[in-house]
Amino acid sequence: MRDRRDIECWLTDMDGVLVHENHPVPGAAELLQQWRDEGKPYLVLTNNSIFTPRDLSARLKASGLHVPEEYLWTSALATADFLKSQMPGGTTFVIGEAGITTALHEAGFIMTESDPDYVVIGETRNYSFDAITKAIRLIGAGSRFIVTNPDATGPSADGPLPATGAVAALITKATGKEPYVVGKPNPMMFRSAMNKIGAHSENTGMIGDRMDTDIIAGIEAGLHTILVLTGISDQAEIDRYPFRPDEILDSVADLLSSEPVESEMD
Repeated sequence: MRDRRDIECWLTDMDGVLVHENHPVPGAAELLQQWRDEGKPYLVLTNNSIFTPRDLSARLKASGLHVPEEYLWTSALATADFLKSQMPGGTTFVIGEAGITTALHEAGFIMTESDPDYVVIGETRNYSFDAITKAIRLIGAGSRFIVTNPDATGPSADGPLPATGAVAALITKATGKEPYVVGKPNPMMFRSAMNKIGAHSENTGMIGDRMDTDIIAGIEAGLHTILVLTGISDQAEIDRYPFRPDEILDSVADLLSSEPVESEMD
């Protein structure tokens, strides 16, 4: 088994790992600074496709964490990257917010309601019955069905909200067509992230707080996996699954080095 000291690049989930209810997890800011000081490539990953990396960077800054937008990788970016590899310059009908529409525009896609190559469903807080009906009819007519992430619910101050996976299930029921889901737990999201920073599975670590998305996707992508207990997982949750992460830590603070970082010039 690989040793943590062999890790040269890092991928980390955001919610439950670096931040919890808009507050930084103790040790998160120091770990990000440690990676910068050591010159280790890293990306912060999230299945949330609502926000652009610039939006997320600003939200993290307000929480006390410095993460430039180029260090953020969302399911929206992964979806746009995947579709560009499949059909450059294609057309899409999109249900979603700025995160996914901006990513697809920047990848060269054209938004249309007329015979699109793809119907893409992303996260939004304003699902429209008319837009869902249009998506169902387009998929029924032959457009390919893509979903940014599988999450069935999302959090709110008043309780869970229906999310991308729930709307995708409705469309599947109406069309009989299953979507291709790009975000976690599909290891495709990790592979596209590693391509972005020039990482290889043999020297990359993944930090997450969920067994059913972060850890299983990291295992399937061949990464060194670390589960932290600052999110939704506890020992009872871990025991539900037939697989295990390489490491289980209380928090990212346990990844802080006690040794001074040596400059490459020394």
